[in-house]
Amino acid sequence: MLIKTYSASVQGLQVTPVTIEVNASRGIRFVLVGLPDIAVKESHERIMAAIENSGYQFPTRQITINMAPADVRKEGSGFDLPLAIGILATAEKVKETLLNRYMMVGELSLDGSLMPIKGALPIAIKARELGYEGLIVPQDNIREAAVVNNINVYGAKHINQVIAHLNGAQLLEPTVINTRAEFYAQQTAFSFDFADVKGQEHVKRALEIAAAGGHNVIMVGPPGSGKSMLAKRIPSILPPLSLQESLETTQIHSVAGKLGSSSSLIAQRPFRSPHHTISQVALVGGGANPQPGEISLAHNGVLFLDELPEFQRQVLEVLRQPLEDRVINISRAKYTITYPCSFMFVASMNPCPCGYYNHPTKPCCCTPGQISRYLNKISGPLLDRIDLQIEITPLSFDEMSRTAPGETSATIRERVIRARKIQEERYRDFRDIHCNAQMTTNQLHRFAEPDEAGREMLRAAMNRLQLSARAYSRILKVARTIADLAGSETIEPMHIAEAVGYRNLDRSSWGE
Repeated sequence: MLIKTYSASVQGLQVTPVTIEVNASRGIRFVLVGLPDIAVKESHERIMAAIENSGYQFPTRQITINMAPADVRKEGSGFDLPLAIGILATAEKVKETLLNRYMMVGELSLDGSLMPIKGALPIAIKARELGYEGLIVPQDNIREAAVVNNINVYGAKHINQVIAHLNGAQLLEPTVINTRAEFYAQQTAFSFDFADVKGQEHVKRALEIAAAGGHNVIMVGPPGSGKSMLAKRIPSILPPLSLQESLETTQIHSVAGKLGSSSSLIAQRPFRSPHHTISQVALVGGGANPQPGEISLAHNGVLFLDELPEFQRQVLEVLRQPLEDRVINISRAKYTITYPCSFMFVASMNPCPCGYYNHPTKPCCCTPGQISRYLNKISGPLLDRIDLQIEITPLSFDEMSRTAPGETSATIRERVIRARKIQEERYRDFRDIHCNAQMTTNQLHRFAEPDEAGREMLRAAMNRLQLSARAYSRILKVARTIADLAGSETIEPMHIAEAVGYRNLDRSSWGE
């Protein structure tokens, strides 16, 4: 007797439909073919225990299972449920008439309970695309899968519920979530607000510019000056996620297994802050069983690297290509995967090994050579991709003792959104350009060319401060954003002057 059930395999963000063919014949063997990995091969023991503990007898026949297409590797424990249903259908415990209407995924516990799996959201999208009437998932995955419309998504806690549904004995109710209402309600519920930050007005201004233009930024200051505190508040001033951006971000977190049972669409821009001991694979993704890395988990959000020089040099170097291309291509012997990684890069560092270079009250005990070597831990090509370099000094007692709240994130965010709308209109004819930080050389000459007075100011600044050549285009991009925040169509000398002030690390006198 031949039975077919339907499931899916997730590799990267790509979903491949899998047809599970279960054939029962004379004998007592169990054969599983179709490039299953270790987790799938071990499903035999889980399925046998789950079936018997659910009140059924495992068929005493030769069970041959083929997972088609046979040339695609099947990974993970999400095939337990369709495999078990197919086996029970060969024993006529499950009616086969409804099996072709549903796609099923789920890991089985030994008692027959359904455990959550990774990638429920992209699987739900694929099931809708292929025209299935419904998708059956573990109850813990129901909220992330149910955000997909035009398909019935059923959540089950136990295999007996799935059997009863397929036999028509007790139908499962499809889950309906008011996705839009939940999504917009959660967009402004931030845990951190710039109103809590005392002083540091010039740093807040720089971060506002960075958010408005999508610029990468590095903050340089002594320990305790508030670098991490400020970085955590950057998502609260970024433009809100669109539904399309939210769906992309949620898919990545779904594949990585980062969504909880109460999660549906991600409503706020992600903020990822890995420790400096992170490996290359953990940062960019990949591994034996490919998973998104931190740069992809930060897609449409912020990647914050605290104490940047403490990261391994080879780990930092792998950021160069993703920062430019906004995608990461991972090629291994057994697979090639592309993950999106369009993020705002934010970093912080001490100005020197002891941390007190340029400190107003504490002396620095480092030599110019030590300061230079410390800064050289960050390569020139990586520093070249950072538009704003902000120097932070600690607050005085009078500033720290202020009780008046600062400007709120909501107020700053309104200005950022206005500037982003100007950029959306400016780049509407360019497919891959959405903000000033993404401008190419051609767009730079077209949209960020200063007037004669601004050009003279820029020339004088570069000569006087001995700025490097890579600072030229960065200054113009930042100046364009400053002009957008001011509502100016042209880049004026005062915009150039402010942009030059954000290139401290490029100055030849730094560390002397």
